[in-house]
Amino acid sequence: MSRPAEVRKTVSETYARAVVQPPGSGSCCGGPVPQGVAATLAGYSREALAALPPDAVRNSFGCGNPVALAEIREGETVLDLGSGAGIDLLLAAKLVGPRGKVIGVDMTPAMIERARANAAAAGLANVDVREGIIEDLPVDSDSVDLVISNCVINLSPEKQRVFAEIHRVLKVGGRFSISDIVAEPMPDWVLQLTVLYSACISGAIPEAEYLAGLRNAGLDDVEVRDRLVYEPAQLGALLDSELSGSCCCGSDALPKAEVDRVTRAVAGKVASIRVVGRKPAEIIP
Repeated sequence: MSRPAEVRKTVSETYARAVVQPPGSGSCCGGPVPQGVAATLAGYSREALAALPPDAVRNSFGCGNPVALAEIREGETVLDLGSGAGIDLLLAAKLVGPRGKVIGVDMTPAMIERARANAAAAGLANVDVREGIIEDLPVDSDSVDLVISNCVINLSPEKQRVFAEIHRVLKVGGRFSISDIVAEPMPDWVLQLTVLYSACISGAIPEAEYLAGLRNAGLDDVEVRDRLVYEPAQLGALLDSELSGSCCCGSDALPKAEVDRVTRAVAGKVASIRVVGRKPAEIIP
């Protein structure tokens, strides 16, 4: 098995475990809080969450709200990369209305099942959830008005392929609004801790590299609209939750002393950002 395939397999198994955790057992990338509370902290209003099926809210593992300020218009086609249990799918589906369409792509069967069930529970017929990987999207070229994603691309072992796929599926003038984790260079020993990958840490790349990757894929007007650098206390609580036996780790949990060591090594280096941009018209020479 190739390294990218091995990474995807590990991440998929991690999130399959996460989605069956009982309420209150923690979240994967959203923070050291009971399931569902992470969604509120990530920028979703309580009113918006109250209108969604509880399962979609409980199993939200994001780090931001890519739907917020994305200026979603009625009748548009929206694509969600790594759609999970469907919180962003459902919010976007309400905004595009019955004339619009929302497509979710996820590689974890348990997540796909949850998202489809949550769309049905919400009475939304304009949601299409597909199995696939974000490096090779099961979506037609030039078919999407808006791409969104929530704390997923950092988990990809082939990020430039993801950025190229965003460009491919977007219509000319189409936009993207992505919430994700970025991190400045970290010690090699931290990167070698496999458990940190699914915890959204060791797979994260520097912000400058992330933005350059989007631009190199041919995307334009790339800019960071929101940024939250995790304070040492926030990061310590997050890692203590993630690495001491919660959903992301299972039997690979780290001892508390090792968690504290990781926290000291990465404090001030990890941030959640929301980055936006668009696909420009091709210039014909």
